[in-house]
Amino acid sequence: MKLVTAIIKPFKLDDVREALSDISIQGMTVTEVKGFGRQKGHTELYRGAEYVVDFLPKVKIEVAIKDESLDGVIEAISNAANTGKVGDGKIFVASLDNVVRIRTGETGGEAV
Repeated sequence: MKLVTAIIKPFKLDDVREALSDISIQGMTVTEVKGFGRQKGHTELYRGAEYVVDFLPKVKIEVAIKDESLDGVIEAISNAANTGKVGDGKIFVASLDNVVRIRTGETGGEAV
């Protein structure tokens, strides 16, 4: 089992959700986060004063999947979140040792 974590631009969330639904991925966790990568933030003008915004709004999506779904999930997220511009985001993949569905007690792949 794998935990796929994607950091994307907020306006791409619906596109990514639809892309994952199209490949039968049923559950995900979404968190609004702030951060920066290579674009290193930006400057904004507010009431005549210029200030630096170090952290940009992003969305973090977490999806627990079976190993055989990994390539499809990465492809779906990459295609849906891509704008071709700096700051499109990153996808991280981590191994999951175990998953337990609290309601039923199912474990492993059945719980995903």
